[in-house]
Amino acid sequence: MSDNNAVPPPPPPVRDEAATADFGYRAVPRGDKKRMVREVFDSVAGKYDVMNDLMSLGVHRVWKRIFVGALGARPRLRLLDLAGGTGDISFGWLRAGGGAAILSDINHAMLEVGHKRAVERGLVSGLRFLVADAEKLPLPDRSVDRVSMAFGLRNCTDKDAVLAEARRVLVPGGRFLCLEFSRVQVAALSPVYDAWSFGVLPRLGRLVAGDSDSYQYLAESIRTFPDQETLAGMMRRAGFGHVAVRNLSGGIAAIHSGWRL
Repeated sequence: MSDNNAVPPPPPPVRDEAATADFGYRAVPRGDKKRMVREVFDSVAGKYDVMNDLMSLGVHRVWKRIFVGALGARPRLRLLDLAGGTGDISFGWLRAGGGAAILSDINHAMLEVGHKRAVERGLVSGLRFLVADAEKLPLPDRSVDRVSMAFGLRNCTDKDAVLAEARRVLVPGGRFLCLEFSRVQVAALSPVYDAWSFGVLPRLGRLVAGDSDSYQYLAESIRTFPDQETLAGMMRRAGFGHVAVRNLSGGIAAIHSGWRL
């Protein structure tokens, strides 16, 4: 027999979008997210490349090769690599014959690793390092031909501001490309992907990098990131034209691209 006098559960709290930002599955004060993300990458910087291989079973290397190919490197073209971290995209661009590149990241510890790797690979020439917030770039209007962002947009507090800044610094006819984890398009992959993301990754983080919490956040941040069509719509609203989406590995990752017309 049901209890007709039972008190219904309270509704979920209303999230104030203007005051909070997602930090994985948590809503945190908007002004705190950048600091919290910076602490995550300070923690993982030294093991970031090893963990990328473990997290993706090496598939991220294939995704990045496809992404670099899509950038269309040419000697006369200038690249701004946002959230470039340890340098994979900038290095790929230079090796493909691209022109001068700016390797930019908000996190100094990640850029230190990137600089060390550039020296080891003999790729310092033509490469500039820039500690900068992608939401407010210290670069002039119409100053680069390509803007890339690989696995960084989901960590930004104001994604619309990042897209607006990417468009601002592009020359007319320039192109923005974003490689990011996205929404799985193959239903059979979802349970396996979830088990890997939430069951295995935090454990790997604890064993390899001594930090399970950061990898729990990284797994959660993927699930709270806009899906393919939502991000494409955000790019159109930012003023990009001919926006296109290319799914990789069944939508586990996707390349979004758009032109400054």
